Parts: sequence; structure tokens; C-alpha cells
Amino acid sequence: MKPLHQIIKRPLVTEKSTLLQEAGPVVTLEVSLDANKIEIKKAVEKAFDVKVKNVNTSLVAGKVKRFGKNFGKRSNWKKAFVTLEEGSSIDFFGV
Repeated sequence: MKPLHQIIKRPLVTEKSTLLQEAGPVVTLEVSLDANKIEIKKAVEKAFDVKVKNVNTSLVAGKVKRFGKNFGKRSNWKKAFVTLEEGSSIDFFGV
């Protein structure tokens, strides 16, 4: 298995992810493009010491952006929705 910091890149804190987290124990993370659900589950359990119930992933296509008269494309990335077992939680900010 790859090191944890190569699988889990960063937490995603958006309106949608905050609403999901309030509705149930769901955490949204940006993960490596080549990471599969099993690797993501093991990495989250090891890094945050929680029990993972389910992992859903989605590929997010990079946007085409304009730089002056030239066009460029942002990189594609992978998003993981990690559902935690009841009683488990991850607090990224420690508030």
C-alpha cells in the first residue's frame, strides 16, 4: 500500500460537504487519481483512527480556463465520500 499522504490529499470543505457531514457521518476528501476504494478505506481508518462503513468515489473533470488568448485545462481529480460508522467522527479544525 502507498503511504497515506499519497492517497489522501486534503479534506474538501464546501457547502455540500458541510451539509452531508451534518446530515450523517460523511466526510469528503480529495484523493489520488489512482487510489481505489479499498485503499481509501484503509488509509482513512489508519490516519484518523475511525471505522469506515462505505466509500463512494467520483472523478471530477478539470475545467478549461482561458489565460489571455490561450486556453489551458486544469487537471482532473478524484473526490471520495467516506461514510463513517455510527459514533465515529473526524474533526479537521478541532473547534
